[in-house]
Amino acid sequence: MLNDLFAQRVNPDVPSALSGLFPQDTDPRAISFAAGSPNESLFPVAAMQTAFDTAIAQTGAHLFQYQTAQGNPDLRAKLAARIGKWGQVATTADNVVLTVGGQQAIELVAKALLNVGDEVAVEVPTYVGALAAFDLYQPTYHAVPLQADGLDLDRLEETLKRHPRIKLLYTVPDYHNPTGITMSVAKRRELVALANRYDFIILEDSPYRDLGYEHAPLPAIKSFDTEGRVVFVSSLSKILMPGLRTGWLVADGDLLAAIMRVRLASDLETGNVVHAAIDAYLDANDLDAHIAALKTSYREQCAAMVHALAAYFPDDISYTQPAGGFFYWVTLPKEIDAAALLENTVIPQAHVSYVPGTNFYPDRDVHNSLRLCFTGLTPAVIDAGMHRLGDAVKGAVRGVKPVV
Repeated sequence: MLNDLFAQRVNPDVPSALSGLFPQDTDPRAISFAAGSPNESLFPVAAMQTAFDTAIAQTGAHLFQYQTAQGNPDLRAKLAARIGKWGQVATTADNVVLTVGGQQAIELVAKALLNVGDEVAVEVPTYVGALAAFDLYQPTYHAVPLQADGLDLDRLEETLKRHPRIKLLYTVPDYHNPTGITMSVAKRRELVALANRYDFIILEDSPYRDLGYEHAPLPAIKSFDTEGRVVFVSSLSKILMPGLRTGWLVADGDLLAAIMRVRLASDLETGNVVHAAIDAYLDANDLDAHIAALKTSYREQCAAMVHALAAYFPDDISYTQPAGGFFYWVTLPKEIDAAALLENTVIPQAHVSYVPGTNFYPDRDVHNSLRLCFTGLTPAVIDAGMHRLGDAVKGAVRGVKPVV
């Protein structure tokens, strides 16, 4: 069989963490809280169309020629300036690499660092796309729980003492996917100190950092980096358009060189036409004003979801209180399997979907939680869907905790 010729990393018997993540419901009443998609009605389509025309007119045929492996230098300079202003990271275009979405940036870091069996620390729950990227390199995972202000650093240090060969820690510090939690400034500083002390690399994944509904972005973990051991990753997917497939990372020294080596083996260079258009868009438009409009809309949608959680869900559940980003994280009684509830009751009866929480754990060993995304739906649709979902959850809770 051909399967016998495949590398172990693509073992067909072990599905990707991303496979089957977003269940399909063809019913016309279906409402999905599953995919972490921005609101496409807010995409600056006309301005971006103009930007493509401008980029082509200004550069002509050369725009379609081979360019540079790190990506458009003018756009890299703008992104370096942006993370300097909003994240207090002192860097230049030379340290920025443009990627095919933030997902490729994560995978490039994994490819540059991980051998089979290497030890990786991840906060739990964690971003499922990062698990999918890491899984290909067959690491040994160490799960570190989250607290209301980010990683439990005491538990992390205990883990580091027991497992001194941990070489990479992955974190989403700003409006975390999937929980919405944000890491405090004090913990960001201390996390870098731990990395220096225990000799590991931090992969800081921050695509939501601009989307705070209450406060300006906090200093990036990278801003506290003194030894070049933090890789900062972000994306334009959540603040501009996901279809542009433009992410970026910031790295230094030997770490940057290692990332570029695997990048050259992967795709040689970036989507120059798209990046020239984004650069033209940023020249002609105020990105921060666009983000402010996004936040106005998302703040209303976020409020609609938390109102619905309070109004329609039983007291037996708990949920996070995000101050930005896309997601709420709901924890059900331990007796309820969120995946089974979705498949057997919520989709066929309520015609609502969400992402079961088990997908966000490296060992897939937690089953009573779920992720809800609010950004792609109007407040009225959110309210209707959450009412139906809340009724289904109430029924499940009554089933495991009957009234006596």
